[in-house]
Amino acid sequence: MAFFVAMAGKGGTGKTTVAGLIIRSLLKKGKSPILAVDADANCNLNEVLGVKITETIGKIREELLQVPPGMTKDAYIGYRVQQALVESDGFDLIAMGRPEGPGCYCYANVLCKKYVDILANNYNYVIIDNEAGLEHMSRRTTHGADLMVIVTDASLRGVITAARIRDLCDELKLKINKIVVILNRVFGELTPDTRGEIEKTGLELACILPADDTIREFDERGIPTLQLPDDNKVVKIIDEFVDKYMVQK
Repeated sequence: MAFFVAMAGKGGTGKTTVAGLIIRSLLKKGKSPILAVDADANCNLNEVLGVKITETIGKIREELLQVPPGMTKDAYIGYRVQQALVESDGFDLIAMGRPEGPGCYCYANVLCKKYVDILANNYNYVIIDNEAGLEHMSRRTTHGADLMVIVTDASLRGVITAARIRDLCDELKLKINKIVVILNRVFGELTPDTRGEIEKTGLELACILPADDTIREFDERGIPTLQLPDDNKVVKIIDEFVDKYMVQK
């Protein structure tokens, strides 16, 4: 049975990069096969992983008025989802994408949830990189996760946002076994205000990732995160995080 990890957090905190680092660590530890799910309408997990996408769930949604004669809608969607699955070494990727035509985006989320659940039977781990903010939770795109990883910066506002995400999960009664926080791109020591807010809200701080020039350079040059060296300090911290929270004993 696949171990589900849902990524969450506000925009600009490096959530997708952290998702890529987690996938990199799992691959290095021999935990494949892994299903990577880019559930953000603005797809870029593929760039972090170094693969190209040509088909998305959003695009499939646009085709539903053109289902071939003699084929049911469900059969057609299942066939197209398999086509949209990008296969790579140790992991596969499926991307939500942005529907091009008019209409509610919710149906694309429904499709993503349904077929990720079906595909998950073939993988050891499923890493879902959700869109920024809280909307995906109100639509219940995120549910049934073994672990939710909220990525934020080290600001007081960032910690407050992380607590809001945690609280919304409780309010919506989402089936998430454990919720932890990763502080990303941290310069120096945490301020007393930030530490105090973490203690006040009861958030479980899983790890602190220092700001890293190599990762910044990789992002700026479009080099996949998977190519980071093993001795990178952030890579080492994520390896420890994966051992503690994700590797099933």
